[in-house]
Amino acid sequence: MRSPFGAFIFIAVMLLLDIYVFQALKTVTQSASPKIKTIVYFTYWSISVLAVVGFLLFTFSSQHFLPKLVRTYLFATIIGLFLAKFTAIIFFLADDIRRVIQWAAGKLFYRNTEISTMSSDGISRSVFLSWLGLGVGSTLFGSLVYGFGNKYKYDVKRVQIAFDNLPAGFKGMRVLHISDIHSGSFTDKQAVLHGVNEILKEKADIILFTGDLVNDRATEMDEYLDVFSLLKAPMGVYSTLGNHDYGDYVNWPDNGITKEQNLENLKKVHAQLGWKLLMNEHVALERNGEQIALIGIENWSNKARFPKHGRMDLAYPGAEKYPFKILMSHDPSHWEGQVITHYPAVDLMLSGHTHGMQFGVDIPGFKWSPVQYMYKQWAGLYEQVQQKLYVNRGFGFIGYPGRVGVLPEITVIELV
Repeated sequence: MRSPFGAFIFIAVMLLLDIYVFQALKTVTQSASPKIKTIVYFTYWSISVLAVVGFLLFTFSSQHFLPKLVRTYLFATIIGLFLAKFTAIIFFLADDIRRVIQWAAGKLFYRNTEISTMSSDGISRSVFLSWLGLGVGSTLFGSLVYGFGNKYKYDVKRVQIAFDNLPAGFKGMRVLHISDIHSGSFTDKQAVLHGVNEILKEKADIILFTGDLVNDRATEMDEYLDVFSLLKAPMGVYSTLGNHDYGDYVNWPDNGITKEQNLENLKKVHAQLGWKLLMNEHVALERNGEQIALIGIENWSNKARFPKHGRMDLAYPGAEKYPFKILMSHDPSHWEGQVITHYPAVDLMLSGHTHGMQFGVDIPGFKWSPVQYMYKQWAGLYEQVQQKLYVNRGFGFIGYPGRVGVLPEITVIELV
């Protein structure tokens, strides 16, 4: 059972938002008939009460009380309503502050009739900004609901990356990069299988997976072993660990399994899939008689709340002799945090982790997501002198069961 105090705080915030948004609703319906007002008000408060009840049910019931699909969408809908209302009150609050300032200025600098004229409509929020706030909030909530249908719409992105020092034998090599599978979030096996078939259709030379195979538990892969074991490539399938793979977000032991045993079980899952899990090590890749180095490290983040299990000091030694080096590292903050400054000979780093926050604008020539205020490198290709970083937007999803503007990604990188 989760903390009752934390739940109480969240419910209190939800109710305060409800009351504040309701004032705007009263403003925009002030000229409506009593019948319309009754219908609107009843609908609004019914949804609000159901959201609170749903939150209590999600928080204090066991994970087996409701089906996984129901729990997933229940949580997402509650959070979507919360964010929509929170966004809407920004407009209401801005107008209230303006009107308070206007009212105070009238009291201080005007007298008698002048005061009466300036405060004739008091400090109530304007109908225009009330409509605007409600409209923006509703649009946000609507887009989140629409995004439920995008979580399995895999976007194949094809990228050519040129390197002067790439050995001739590797020119034209096709690297398929995926990241952040998060199998514990999946609810549609056939849709996931479709994504795997999209990967296989690309007939890449090698497949590289950069971490977060599960949300928390190794058992989340049980239902999907047969699906992801289909992934094969002539030069092999290689993988690394992400922050979620360590089980840091679970109170262990869980069902008699310790955190340490869970990680060992997850390593076995990679082996069952036929993937070579790189744990702070490197391997030589050979093509047309020439070799390059593939380096894979455990999760290393430059953000304090995420772990630094990665050991470049173990993985890199011996890779110096190869003319070209690819690094698989889950968290893109590793690039500026360590790779650029201490390992300038790493030519290409592949990461994931951010998911593009599963929300934003991602079109040719322009991309934006709230995650960019936390991660400077969050989606696509980045360059620093001769070094390059590619951040995959994620194959799966976590938390919010959808995608708005930033679709799940399958990346095909051609080295030229």
